[in-house]
Amino acid sequence: MNKHNFYAGPSILPEFTIENVAKAVKDFEGTGLSIMEISHRSKEFISVMDQTRQLFKELLNIPDGYHVLFLGGGASTQFAMIPMNLMKSKSAYLDTGSWASKAIKEAHNFGEVIVVASSKDANYSYIPGDLIIPTDADYFHITTNNTIYGTEIKEDMDVNLPLIADMSSDIFSRPVDVSKYAVIYGGAQKNLAPAGLTFVIVKYDILGKVDRVIPTMFDYRTHIEKGSMFNTPPCLPVYAALQTLIWLKDIGGVTAIHKINCEKADLLYKEIERNKLFITTVKEEKNRSIMNVCWVMNKEYTELEKDFLDFATEKGMVGIKGHRSVGGGRASIYNALPMDSVEALIDVMQEFEDLKA
Repeated sequence: MNKHNFYAGPSILPEFTIENVAKAVKDFEGTGLSIMEISHRSKEFISVMDQTRQLFKELLNIPDGYHVLFLGGGASTQFAMIPMNLMKSKSAYLDTGSWASKAIKEAHNFGEVIVVASSKDANYSYIPGDLIIPTDADYFHITTNNTIYGTEIKEDMDVNLPLIADMSSDIFSRPVDVSKYAVIYGGAQKNLAPAGLTFVIVKYDILGKVDRVIPTMFDYRTHIEKGSMFNTPPCLPVYAALQTLIWLKDIGGVTAIHKINCEKADLLYKEIERNKLFITTVKEEKNRSIMNVCWVMNKEYTELEKDFLDFATEKGMVGIKGHRSVGGGRASIYNALPMDSVEALIDVMQEFEDLKA
């Protein structure tokens, strides 16, 4: 039986990536050594870092003046590094989910934090609009895609202060105007590589403006100056990221994958709306994520939730149980998930409807 991987993260990767990483675990670039044991200072691995950085810049059309960093610590470390490096006295945040709220909590350690708006009142089921952002804030932080709740900011905001974005779960899923951001960061384990790698795209001229002493390891300038080699980088995940970016370029880049992603999401949302058993958790179409599709059982069928999840699992659907804070189901349909998997899930939904409705 085929397995269809809808896990929210770590999540599905392209077969191209898995096959090439598996080969490199055995023999990296003909060195006779594994990617897991070769020195990060070797010319072979330095070439991997350079190629990965270059493909980041090419595929996202990153302008001059920005640096691409490959770090450890996960996106959660960036929740502290952002205010540590950028907040002089005040910052502004948009609260759209669990990860945004965690970033807000960390920022409070470094100065005044203004929560511009929050959708917590409706269990984060929408993206707040009509934002009034304080002009005297040092930066404005957003989380573009919310894996738990299935909401997404799909357009690049125009703001009059440095814009910071956690793009952990939608990086490379759509074209991004990087010039509108001061920092874009994220964990790689959704659309890029195995867990362990954190990417940071940072505009150099926003750095060095705070008075506080920044520990060497947490200063972005350290990693820029050392080419992400101040300490040993997560070598295997970086190599995996390179394979994913090669795959993405080969299929037409970010514009091409965005079209595919929209088609997958549209097909699944239409089935949820058609099927009498289910209802989407995000009412406004413009707020719906194209990466994480969330639904619950229609109120007259709530008792069937476990039955459906068990039924879907038996049919090869993996990782579709919704987060405990939402319930229901969640299909994470990241870049590497093929249309066949979405169609298979829809078949399961329709089959269950025929049995129960």
